[in-house]
Amino acid sequence: MENQTAVTTFLLWGFSSFPDLQHLLFVVIFFSHLTILAANGSIMMAIKLSHNLHTPMYLFLCGLSLSETCTSMVIIPRMLVDLLSHSKTISLPECATQMFFFFGLAANNCFIMTIMAYDRYTAIHNPLNYHLLITRSICCQLMVASLVTGFLVSLGIVSTVFSSSFCDSKTIQHFFCDISPVILLACDYTFIHELVIFALFVFGLVGSFILIIISYMFILSVIVKMPSAKGMYKAFSTCSSHLSVVSIHYGFASFVYLKPKNSGSLHEDILISVTYTVLTPLLNPIVYSLRNRDMQIALRKVIGNTNRFISILQKGNK
Repeated sequence: MENQTAVTTFLLWGFSSFPDLQHLLFVVIFFSHLTILAANGSIMMAIKLSHNLHTPMYLFLCGLSLSETCTSMVIIPRMLVDLLSHSKTISLPECATQMFFFFGLAANNCFIMTIMAYDRYTAIHNPLNYHLLITRSICCQLMVASLVTGFLVSLGIVSTVFSSSFCDSKTIQHFFCDISPVILLACDYTFIHELVIFALFVFGLVGSFILIIISYMFILSVIVKMPSAKGMYKAFSTCSSHLSVVSIHYGFASFVYLKPKNSGSLHEDILISVTYTVLTPLLNPIVYSLRNRDMQIALRKVIGNTNRFISILQKGNK
């Protein structure tokens, strides 16, 4: 191909489409990012410091909060820099690295939520043997397996995308190295590439969602057989937070990645992606803190201890 060159850098053009909104977007996203770090950090600290939360469900929640925090760190700091910078270039290795970590952590989030659904099924179906079936060691093994599988899926996606050659156009019509805007620049992107990426997406996103649905079908079959309304309510309440988080995560992800590519404008796609990358890690800890009494008590203790520590520091400086 005569127009094919060795591309070494790209231009992230996403926010250049909104010249009048860049400073406003910077302020909103900056404070949202601080809230994400504070909210997820508080969840992890509350679980660490509260011994009554050292159960499999909260250990998985701690892993999910950590993974969500890391996911936002992959995208948002670079997003903030580009909002204030005139040079929005990103090298090909940096682009591939960003894509690798983003989709690896995103897939990890999906798999952790799948594990959490299985954990809820085990707790409701076999409560007497629950702590023998889901031990701390098994929790750690499941989370490591989730992380490794997530990054293997991401490695397959990134290898497929960047095995293509890129044409003269270097402008990525997005604010980060997402799959669709990058492959639009590829010269020799074929049906085989598309099929491989589709299969990996089905495995990571759709496959994990199907397993969650199956887990909740089994949970529902157990709950409807419970003799007391109190037992049914207690079983439902232990699943409500997880169901809310699953709905938020898969709802946003499906809207972003399963929406027909020709529907909506480029501006709409960028704004939807901002909502997904910022709101999802922000809403998850809020849902768990609002809908879970044990978490509310633990968070109050963390806030109280933090306030006391600040007061001690202030007195020491006087």
